[in-house]
Amino acid sequence: MLNSQRIFVDAVKRYCSDHGIAVDIRSQGWLIVMRRERTHREPETHFTLGYDVGLNSAMAHRIANDKSATAEVLTLSGITCIPHTLFLNPKLNAHIPPVGSWQAMLGLLDENPKGVVLKPNEGTSGRDVLLATDRPALELAVNKVFASHLGLAISPYVEIEDEVRVILIEETPAVVYAKDRPAVTGDGKHSLLELALAATAPERRSIVLPGLLADVARAELDAILPQGQRRVLSWRHNLDSGATPVVLDDGEIRQACIRLAVKAAKAIGIRFASVDVVRVDGDWRVLEINSGVMMEALSRRHPDLVYATYSAALDKVFE
Repeated sequence: MLNSQRIFVDAVKRYCSDHGIAVDIRSQGWLIVMRRERTHREPETHFTLGYDVGLNSAMAHRIANDKSATAEVLTLSGITCIPHTLFLNPKLNAHIPPVGSWQAMLGLLDENPKGVVLKPNEGTSGRDVLLATDRPALELAVNKVFASHLGLAISPYVEIEDEVRVILIEETPAVVYAKDRPAVTGDGKHSLLELALAATAPERRSIVLPGLLADVARAELDAILPQGQRRVLSWRHNLDSGATPVVLDDGEIRQACIRLAVKAAKAIGIRFASVDVVRVDGDWRVLEINSGVMMEALSRRHPDLVYATYSAALDKVFE
């Protein structure tokens, strides 16, 4: 069993044990077969694949898994979101407009002087999420994404004040948490890199520091951070980049995020999903929707909440 799958797999196994359901773990936990015997009827069989418990329709799953399609549907529904423009890998040249994609990419860069964010059009966990502020960086980022993906999405870089994830089951919020990025405060004596090393626990340095080293120029890393100046260590809010999940208590922010997340989920017709919403210039917008609900990082702090959420989703599967 893969370590990154363990909480999800354990949650499914626990649920099945508690409800008298036979469970068969296949493909190192990637595929799980759940079978419940029924009196005088055929057994009831359900599957999980990856982090998908099987509640969502095929179309809702495909839209949520496609960042540009999600943005298009949300925009058509009048829901404020971060735009994502799709570009296909040149390997798919039969599907690319004759004018090509490079000029359109440059146009997006010219329209967004703060830069653009490039990421695989399909995928999670913040892998290969890159920031480009000039043409050479754009070209490098495009080549990196296209080296292993058939499509990339480009969105304008915006300064995100807060990011909140809302996990919904049938429009009911199961978990709502903020993503708190690691940060340091200058003392006027130590460099940014020295402060980052001191503030980061040894077991988290391999998560937090690679992004800092990749995104920040060497001169800035070595510069003394002024007394009292706060500096976040990554522009990314991804948990896999070092952000920490902080469960939100009830309040105005939580309710605002839930309202927007429910509208977004209804727009694409999805039943079980995590919706990421971000605050930009004081306004909340949808960043993306994930149909595979991954809670590995959250489970390290709130395992009971994670088990309860997967259990509630599986209740819907077997009801």
